[in-house]
Amino acid sequence: MMGLHKFSLKTVQLGLLTLAMFCAVTSTAQKTGTPPKRIDSTLTADPAGAMKGLTPAQRDSIRLARRTQTMVAGDSTGPIATRRPGDTTKARIDTFNLRLSKDTLTAPVNYEAEDSAVILAEEKRLILYGKTRTTYEDVVLTAPKVELDQKTNLLTAVADRDSLGEVLTRAKFEQKENNFESDTIRYNFKTQRGLTRNTFTTQQEMFIQGETIKKADSVTVYISRGRFTTCDYDEPHFAFRANKLKVINNKVAISGPMHPEFEGVPIPIYLPFGYYPLSSHRHSGLLAPQFVSTENQGIGLQGLGYYQVLNQHYDVTLRGDLYSYGSWAANLTSSYRVRYRYNGAFSLSLQNTKVNFKGDPDFLKSKTFNITWSHGMDQRARPGVTFSASVNAGSTKYNRLQMHDPQRNFMNQLGSSIAYSKTWKGKPYNLTLAANHNQNNTTRLINVTLPDASFTVNTIYPFERKHPIGDQRWYEKIGAGYRGAFQNRVSFFDSAFSVRQLLDTLQWAAVHDLPLTMSLPSLGPLIITPGITFQQQWMMMRQTQRLNPVTDKVDTTTAKGLYTATSLQFGVGVNTAFFGKFVVNKAKNAVIRHTVRPQFNMTYAPNLARSYYGKVKDSANGVLHDYNMYLGNMYSGYSNQEFGGMSFGIDNILEMKKRSRTDSTDRHIRLIDGFGFNSSYNFLQKERKLGDFYLYLRSTLFDKINLSVNSNLTPYAYDTLGNPVNRYAWKDGFRLGRLTTGNLTLSTSFRSKPRDPSKSSQPTRASSINVNDPTLLADQQRLLDYMRRNPNEFVDFNIPYDFSVDLAITFTRPYDVLRKKFRTDFHSSINFRNSFSLTPKWNFSTNGYLNLDDKKLEQFTLAINREMHCWQLSIGVTPVGYQRSFNISLSPKSSLLQNLRINRTRVFTDY
Repeated sequence: MMGLHKFSLKTVQLGLLTLAMFCAVTSTAQKTGTPPKRIDSTLTADPAGAMKGLTPAQRDSIRLARRTQTMVAGDSTGPIATRRPGDTTKARIDTFNLRLSKDTLTAPVNYEAEDSAVILAEEKRLILYGKTRTTYEDVVLTAPKVELDQKTNLLTAVADRDSLGEVLTRAKFEQKENNFESDTIRYNFKTQRGLTRNTFTTQQEMFIQGETIKKADSVTVYISRGRFTTCDYDEPHFAFRANKLKVINNKVAISGPMHPEFEGVPIPIYLPFGYYPLSSHRHSGLLAPQFVSTENQGIGLQGLGYYQVLNQHYDVTLRGDLYSYGSWAANLTSSYRVRYRYNGAFSLSLQNTKVNFKGDPDFLKSKTFNITWSHGMDQRARPGVTFSASVNAGSTKYNRLQMHDPQRNFMNQLGSSIAYSKTWKGKPYNLTLAANHNQNNTTRLINVTLPDASFTVNTIYPFERKHPIGDQRWYEKIGAGYRGAFQNRVSFFDSAFSVRQLLDTLQWAAVHDLPLTMSLPSLGPLIITPGITFQQQWMMMRQTQRLNPVTDKVDTTTAKGLYTATSLQFGVGVNTAFFGKFVVNKAKNAVIRHTVRPQFNMTYAPNLARSYYGKVKDSANGVLHDYNMYLGNMYSGYSNQEFGGMSFGIDNILEMKKRSRTDSTDRHIRLIDGFGFNSSYNFLQKERKLGDFYLYLRSTLFDKINLSVNSNLTPYAYDTLGNPVNRYAWKDGFRLGRLTTGNLTLSTSFRSKPRDPSKSSQPTRASSINVNDPTLLADQQRLLDYMRRNPNEFVDFNIPYDFSVDLAITFTRPYDVLRKKFRTDFHSSINFRNSFSLTPKWNFSTNGYLNLDDKKLEQFTLAINREMHCWQLSIGVTPVGYQRSFNISLSPKSSLLQNLRINRTRVFTDY
């Protein structure tokens, strides 16, 4: 009959390392048939009566557990030093040969149990009860019951069940990033393989349940009769069933034939296999398309492509669109990022558009392209040197032919800039080299400036002493600077491009600025800044005009060369500020503070432009008038009049100070951010010496409404033809002048507090795309484009409502010759965006553009979204606009299944 040793862990704490040594000695004796060599050592004395009632085998086990011995590191065969407790004599060292058993583990097994441990010494088995925890190397196992077999190195853990057979507590297994919860776990410490029953595990966003799971190694598991889903409910809303499944941790999951089920109901739709990338890093692979149906291009596939990771710094994405009427589009995108050096993205898009069939009256064929490039340089890579690029260029029809992007359809301006800048350390110099581009898609005119160079010398003080002693002298405050710029530009129409036209439109120009400044000490509240500015422009051509008596028309003659225009200006400026207070409520410490900042500048500029202003007789009425010979250049010289006058203006700020209701601190409220006017007065001008007044007002009302008002006022009266005359307007009546132009912009937004503040305001779908979609990495512009094309995927159900509106009003007052009075032309429009949730699961959002002049809604989009926990339903309708469309999609929220989308799209366009 085998011996049974059962101890309460509150009395004795046994280590499995002790059990392993004991079993190793026993195993040696059984194999050799002779008892092991005697270990000459002294046992610790036992307290009196401590072992009464125990069998000899139990006493031997306890003594072995309490024994104190130190193995000399190195060989498995070595001396053992034994010492009696309290003995100060030198320890006697005996040597012996100890042969370890083949089933000895490579590391100790540590365990703990809340209830008890049962050691079956002859069978080399250990059984733990009650909230056990067993660790071996990187393996951690917790279970209600654990059994360890020393002979087979096999560990068995089972779950705890109630009287009805329901599972109360499952066994949990952890190794690195492998986590399991099972009814039964069998694990071999030596081979690190295991077998589990009714197991639940998680891989990235995938939740997996398998009837039987085999652990092949530390990263690979095989699953039989598995169910996997991205829904985190115990009873998931949907899942996929497969008889065979292989999972490589943080790499990939591969399944055999599978079928979906919803709410536990199987759907008889079978797929031959499944491939699910689980890597949290970038990985190459196919990009699934979506089906669309358009009125003018037929049925198509959008977004079919492939993503390739070249290395840790570079990747490439190739996407294509195909349509049944013959249209196609291709997009090549590459992003790159080298940490602490540079990052950017490049995109090339080709588009071959065919609308309707050949021979149809509405047939349209167009080939367009678009190039975008963004590049940024880390300042730590090369201090003092920067290089940046922001390129957006292409065919003038490209934006108009884009689908699913109403905002881009109306984008008529494109621009690009590539710039290199260098600043010398310890020097006041700065060099900038740039290439710029802009194009108007309406006029189809394209301008390219290459190069655009500038060299700047910051203000230096040439008379300043190197080793000053005493106060600074007045002449040491004289400073000088320099700025030189050179530009070379070509212009052409994309519909009539030729090399000859390019050379004919070639223009270059340069400008030099040399400012002299002087810092004077302030005179009380007044700050005085005198200065002299010299500027010179270089042009490449000069035009002369004369009336041809034969044709009775004005002929223009152009001469090319180097021509200059010079300007010299002397000035002194005076600035100050003063304040005023008005007590509103003394008890509540409510005070309005008025800040006034007047500006006054005296300027004299001689007329140095007489040499390039000529006179020509008008062929219509024979009246001589002046013309500028430098018109048509990039710079056109300066004004043909002497200026000696002043410019002045007043800026005002209104603030309010009010005591807080919650504490004794004061709150500062900005009532008006700024309001005032600017104007000038020319003493040397013969008539109309007072210039127009520029009026402005800026304010943020209630910290919610942004208000900006600008207007231009002329102080002179006018004649019967609407021309200003040399008579002030207030002499004809009680009025300051006549408003000529003006604009008002009003914008506001209201956003409610989140329902659950603990949740992030950004939806999970948006954050997952930002991280996992390789086409959006390192390129913010593409992310914004994606958000515009797929706004439904970025709905935040945690926000009950979000509303914003922009109002723009402009007016001009031209003279109506027929009515012999000025008329007022208004132009106004409203942009609005809103999102509101009727319930925590339903969200409605709209955005549009309203033209108030025609009282016409020019663009409108409605989106309806239904939050379905692990899925999201989106319905989008664009009934008004250049492109009208309808879209309905049902897609999982998880980025792992972002291509598993049920989509239906119809597009109707006006070409």
